Amino acid sequence: MRTIPLLTDRYRVFALIRNPVYLEKLRALGAVPVIGDLDNRASLTRITGLANAILHFAPPSSAPSLAERVAIRPGYQKTVAKALVMTRGFERDIRARNLLSALSRGALPERLVYISTSSVYGDCGGAFVSESHPLNPQTARTQRRVDAERQIRSWASRNRVKASILRVPGIYAADRLPLERLRTGAPAILQQEDSYVNHIHADDLARISIAALRHGNACRVYHASDDSELKMGDYFDLVADAFGLPHTPRLTRTEIKHIASPMLWSFMNESRRLTNQRMKQELKVRLHYPTVADMLADFKP
Repeated sequence: MRTIPLLTDRYRVFALIRNPVYLEKLRALGAVPVIGDLDNRASLTRITGLANAILHFAPPSSAPSLAERVAIRPGYQKTVAKALVMTRGFERDIRARNLLSALSRGALPERLVYISTSSVYGDCGGAFVSESHPLNPQTARTQRRVDAERQIRSWASRNRVKASILRVPGIYAADRLPLERLRTGAPAILQQEDSYVNHIHADDLARISIAALRHGNACRVYHASDDSELKMGDYFDLVADAFGLPHTPRLTRTEIKHIASPMLWSFMNESRRLTNQRMKQELKVRLHYPTVADMLADFKP
């Protein structure tokens, strides 16, 4: 939705959606809606040969992973966590496969941009991470992200399509802030034990996506991240101060692990700092919001 108004002056934009509730909203933005479902290859025939540039923003399927399917078989006693270790590397992103299959049946696009996630690196102990850092996905969902990246880069290389991968951290905006978490007093990790997190404003991400479409090098990975160097709890405190809310309570890492869901703990436990020089230099991006603090300073709650 944020990207479409930035494209319609130079492109005719088609928007692939599976939920008709968005039809009128997309038309109002100047896009032509196309009904289709990336989980259903047969529904994608209308996009074959339709466009010479593709922005692929769809996340992986949330269907149960292979590990989860194994773990819930009757009589199978191993935990999902143990099964994940056993089946690591077997997770596949069906949506990327179906999209590339549909695109391969007609005139190929010239460019493709895929939004991936910075979670493909796993926990890096707070180290600075460049785009060449080894991948270490820790969940079935991030394994699917890695698989999607590999599918796209391999397909693009074979077909001479310029494909760019954007590894994206936490997306925030005025309507995407952790206010409910702050109001309920959900705890964060003690500052000295806390994890570094990375951010990008949703409007900047829209602009980075278009910059990759125009300037991205073939089969190139870029970090779509701002300049913030924040730990997770410090991010919560910045937002709390901007809205006059109490700071989140802090607990030890061990205490948080015992009360957080596995998905939340996976997010809170991973610590890294993304470098973004490649994005700025090659994609010629100047961030509107270089840091979270810049956005909050201008925001009037």
